[in-house]
Amino acid sequence: MNESKAHLLKSLNENLRYDGRGLLDFRKIEIETGVSKSAEGSARVKLGETEVIAGVKMELGKPYPDTPDEGTIMVGAELIPLSSPDFESGPPDIKSIEIARVVDRGIRESKAIDFKKLCIKEGEKSWIVTIDIVTINDAGNLQDASYLAAMAAVKDARFPKLEGEKVNYKELTETKLPLTKEPVEVTVLKIGDKLIVDPSTEEEKLIDARLTIAITEDGRLCALQKGGDYPLSLDEIDAMIGIAAEKTKELRSALKAVKPTKR
Repeated sequence: MNESKAHLLKSLNENLRYDGRGLLDFRKIEIETGVSKSAEGSARVKLGETEVIAGVKMELGKPYPDTPDEGTIMVGAELIPLSSPDFESGPPDIKSIEIARVVDRGIRESKAIDFKKLCIKEGEKSWIVTIDIVTINDAGNLQDASYLAAMAAVKDARFPKLEGEKVNYKELTETKLPLTKEPVEVTVLKIGDKLIVDPSTEEEKLIDARLTIAITEDGRLCALQKGGDYPLSLDEIDAMIGIAAEKTKELRSALKAVKPTKR
């Protein structure tokens, strides 16, 4: 065990983190919608000093052959260099791909969006909902911040006006995306024998394992993503899911408290 990890574990064993939080405390959560005038929906999320922006754009496309009566979503994440000295310009790296996939999975597997209502003409035309995530500052826990921003942007989104075969992006309707559920993700990390949430960048570098868990408002588990170099026991996974079930209530309350964007 290196010196940095030994020092962190000493602090965690006293149920205290470097910034004074308890092991299961989130930093201050701030959510603002309508931050982009060119997107159909957008949101900015701050977790402490971590800051992420997400935007929703909609376009017409042809449904996939195996789901001819459904639209779909696409999620991308860009970790820009100005948000961290660890990020570089260029194609998406492993971390950005993972963030996008885990956000996508939480929304898709929970069936939060009624994809059938995105279909305009079966087999020929449907809406494709693109969610773009951009980091502004990385002070830890980009995964949960990105998911919150994505969900807030999805909730904020309105369909653009459809004029015949063309989309008028300059005029938004009052019709929102057809949301059926409101899943929320929480990442729980294991450092030594301690479990924590909402890690700082220093804590993230010293983890043994992590588990990102998406849960709907009725308590249904809809997605899991394991990370880190070490395995987790069934008891540890069960404990992590229990923690996430409680903490998603806190994050969902923050989402529900967001005031709708005035159009």
